[in-house]
Amino acid sequence: MEFELKTDYIELIKLLKLLNMAESGSVAKMLVENGMVRVNGKAEWRKRKKLRIGDVVRLEDQTIKIIPEQKL
Repeated sequence: MEFELKTDYIELIKLLKLLNMAESGSVAKMLVENGMVRVNGKAEWRKRKKLRIGDVVRLEDQTIKIIPEQKL
């Protein structure tokens, strides 16, 4: 899956909520705190990690690549 980034960055828990990978902010925080989220191949423990273009987020069997906004 790809996520088009329209700003400089998006925080990790916000991305998880936005893509419905977490039901709520508290669930998103729990996923990160329990080491279930990987960013660029490494476990990520920072809930507010700033994700930028090129970053790859993985949660269980779902992978999200952060790409630039596609302008027509």
